[in-house]
Amino acid sequence: MSSARVAVAGAIVAALALTACGPENDDTAAPPPATATTTATATATTAATATAQPTAATPAGKRQVVEVRTAGGLAKTLGQDAVSDVAVDPGEMRDTMHMVLANFDRPGQTSGRRILLIAVDNIPEDPAKRREHLWRGMIDYALRNGSTGEPTTATPFAAGPLGGSLECLMLPQAPTTDVVCGWSDSSTAGVALFPRTTPAEAAALFARMRGDIEK
Repeated sequence: MSSARVAVAGAIVAALALTACGPENDDTAAPPPATATTTATATATTAATATAQPTAATPAGKRQVVEVRTAGGLAKTLGQDAVSDVAVDPGEMRDTMHMVLANFDRPGQTSGRRILLIAVDNIPEDPAKRREHLWRGMIDYALRNGSTGEPTTATPFAAGPLGGSLECLMLPQAPTTDVVCGWSDSSTAGVALFPRTTPAEAAALFARMRGDIEK
């Protein structure tokens, strides 16, 4: 074989050897460096994940509901007569939300049916819809615990200085009338059961109680 042919053959063998050892055939080859687009996408994903994590703080500009010892001049029921479980389904509760569930004694009351109140804040949906949910739960509770009669249509009453909407309905059955009142505003909703009273009296007391519970 001539020296020219030997040189050509050697060049071909060398080229094939380089191709076989290229990065695409090497499992240990390092990945290509991240591009600016890849880095920006990863950063945006991390930021979005961090933002989605719930916090315990109430968002600025929104009111919250708080536990109190007295509301509207009524003392919270304590001891063995205090409400001990979730008597009314509050609906979906998130980490950013607070709930108040308590019963209250009228002046001098030591026994009998108490006023029961439940309220929630930082509601993710329309607060009026959450009030409707709480209303239905409170009516079911009332009918299992001494109230009788078909619920009447809700009547609006003065909501007081906190604004929003305040309405009451009756569960009338002689010789007693029980009243369920509810409020809702931009971020909170609450309902309460008032045994043996009138809608006007219950609404006025409920507005005063709300002034202590909603801050």
